[in-house]
Amino acid sequence: MASLLVGFPPFDPVTFLAVALVLGATALGASLIPARRALQVQPQAALREE
Repeated sequence: MASLLVGFPPFDPVTFLAVALVLGATALGASLIPARRALQVQPQAALREE
């Protein structure tokens, strides 16, 4: 695995922080987009269609 990290030390704290922020932003976006769409639906209309 260390051979894949060209130009980065294996335990670089800046790289760990950057990866954590990117993964966190991706997870946040993946959960917020469907949640915002679900807020647009009226609950009674959604239950009536099932």
